[in-house]
Amino acid sequence: MKNTRKASISDLEQLSDLFDQYRVFYHKESDIPAAQNFLKARIENKDSEIFVAEENGQLIGFVQLYPIFSSTRMQRYWLLNDLYVNDQYRGKGYSKQLIEEAKELCKSSKACGVLLETGKSNDVGNQLYPACGFELYNSVNFYEWTNPE
Repeated sequence: MKNTRKASISDLEQLSDLFDQYRVFYHKESDIPAAQNFLKARIENKDSEIFVAEENGQLIGFVQLYPIFSSTRMQRYWLLNDLYVNDQYRGKGYSKQLIEEAKELCKSSKACGVLLETGKSNDVGNQLYPACGFELYNSVNFYEWTNPE
């Protein structure tokens, strides 16, 4: 049974609460108004694609993907940047359903793939992603530069 769909602006209140939970999970301070503003801008500006999982009319998880491009392939990629399921609903297959939505987006937009990163210590994610068909990419080093301002 599929309990996932594309998010809409009418989901903003519940989605903002989930997004705030996600940020707190990653040790950021709770800020629901800022979460709502951020998500509203993403949806209105079509900067990202967001899919939600729901149970009994309640949003319980989401995945957010951003478009990026491969110059060598001359095609779009999707960056799976955020995946979160409320801890009360984990282990029920919602993450896999949300990942399937991401894969369908990739296919329907004729993108060449979906990329993601997760921490080496994320045991759940490091089991989930290979189980969903993702391969660990060991042939490159991933670097980050952080703006000091």
